[in-house]
Amino acid sequence: MTISNRLGKMPSWQRPFVLLGMWSASITGIMYLLGHEFQIQGLLLGSHSILVWHGIAAMIASIALGSILPNHLKAGWKSKRKLLSGISQLAFLLTLLITGALLYYGPEEMRDLVIMTHWLVGIAFALVFLLHSTRARKRVFSY
Repeated sequence: MTISNRLGKMPSWQRPFVLLGMWSASITGIMYLLGHEFQIQGLLLGSHSILVWHGIAAMIASIALGSILPNHLKAGWKSKRKLLSGISQLAFLLTLLITGALLYYGPEEMRDLVIMTHWLVGIAFALVFLLHSTRARKRVFSY
């Protein structure tokens, strides 16, 4: 019989919600980056509408982050499993929230630095999120 460690396991509704929020923000951000910063032209790449969708996805991702803070984050901290990737994601998300706000409300002198920081951290977040969410879980076997 296989017994899975339920410590930090998300409810059935939460995992798809978190994945949807984080991946939609990541994918729309990468689409905007490719079109706007790297001038790769496509149907939506770099357009204002993709930037709008990125903002909406970022709001959903923020809500998803808030939904995991009470249980998943606390349980992960206590178990020390995937601690480095979990803490990295939290730091990256906080940086993305701050730089995202600075893109709209920050001083013009900082804009170029904020843009570069936002997209570098965004790419790093997407990679760490992929590793964190797909790395094999340890199973406890009992007879």
